[in-house]
Amino acid sequence: MHNLYQQFRQLLPDAPLQAGTVLEVGTGVALVVLPGGGLIRARGNATVGQTVFVRDEVIEGIAPSLPLEIIEI
Repeated sequence: MHNLYQQFRQLLPDAPLQAGTVLEVGTGVALVVLPGGGLIRARGNATVGQTVFVRDEVIEGIAPSLPLEIIEI
């Protein structure tokens, strides 16, 4: 018999990888602003002003500092 919970989890999409700029840094937690203006508190190490990759409220790494173009559909 298959695990029903695992089958259910496969129906849900993976969390998106987002890039944002660090506004504040606390003890192991950073406040990250997203390009659309949203704010995320993410666990991890970063410095103020850095652009970082965030997924599931965890900083996954440093993102390159490239110009950002937002296109609304």
